[in-house]
Amino acid sequence: MIKVGIIGGAGYTAGELIRLLHNHPETELIFVNSTSNAGNLLSDVHAGLLGETDMRFTDQLPYDKIDVLFFCVAHGDTKAFMASNQVPDHLKIIDLSTDYRHKATCNNFVYGLPELNSEAIKTASRVANPGCFATAIQLALLPLAKAGLLNNEIHINALTGSTGAGVKPGATSHFSWRENNISVYKPFGHQHLKEITESLLQLQPGFSADINFIPVRGNFTRGIFATVYLNFKGKIEEAKDLFVNYYKDSPFTFVTDVNPDLKQVVNTNKCILYLEKHGDKLLIISCIDNLLKGASGQAVHNMNLMFGLDERMGLRLKASAF
Repeated sequence: MIKVGIIGGAGYTAGELIRLLHNHPETELIFVNSTSNAGNLLSDVHAGLLGETDMRFTDQLPYDKIDVLFFCVAHGDTKAFMASNQVPDHLKIIDLSTDYRHKATCNNFVYGLPELNSEAIKTASRVANPGCFATAIQLALLPLAKAGLLNNEIHINALTGSTGAGVKPGATSHFSWRENNISVYKPFGHQHLKEITESLLQLQPGFSADINFIPVRGNFTRGIFATVYLNFKGKIEEAKDLFVNYYKDSPFTFVTDVNPDLKQVVNTNKCILYLEKHGDKLLIISCIDNLLKGASGQAVHNMNLMFGLDERMGLRLKASAF
């Protein structure tokens, strides 16, 4: 059994991670560290765990009892924790924050997008989990980058659910504001653009095309629905072949011939991709669950790779029919 610890346990991604690990056949959750919730039941914060576990949050850090440590903390806090705590060198680490995603700050962390870096993840001791928008967008573009075809402007519009803003209430996450409402934020300057660009450069050295990304707050709770379009001279069959071949060994990424909807991926670790050709434009739709494929599910996928397990283990999740 893989012994697991978690730092930071109160957020949405932590709640999903706890649920996945609690039901994973090869893991044992040893502790969930939270100074603000120490002594409280996990189910006091994550009500969905009621009746599933009587584990309590702790302010202790028993490193000697675990094999892997997950960080589910605010951006910047993982780096601060690592600087102020003696984390054993042998301990595997999976970080869900932004702190080590970029090459300039990676500090020996491997970028944890399995569809891009699965072989490196298998031998890694430290993995930086990708961002949720970054995951959906990269999966829509990697096959084209691999073929060296990203040579013109890329246009992206992507809607995200309210859980993407985190559990702490804010002016744009309250139900009364979010319901029956949409809004644009951080147009052309979203923080995930940097990691997207680095991944595309990894497959297509010299990539320099503009990425015009418009993030949109959706009036739903879970999921990301991204529409991407760019110039493409080939036929639709050629584009589909690129995608099918690129993802033929990826257990969670699927190319469909049917225009997808968001509910097909919510509560799963899937990414569904759909392609259409309109004149000289190629349209790519990419949809994921932001909390699973865009965060905790992907983190467990990375753990499975790091420990030599079946990639699907603990992640055979089904979407709701409604």
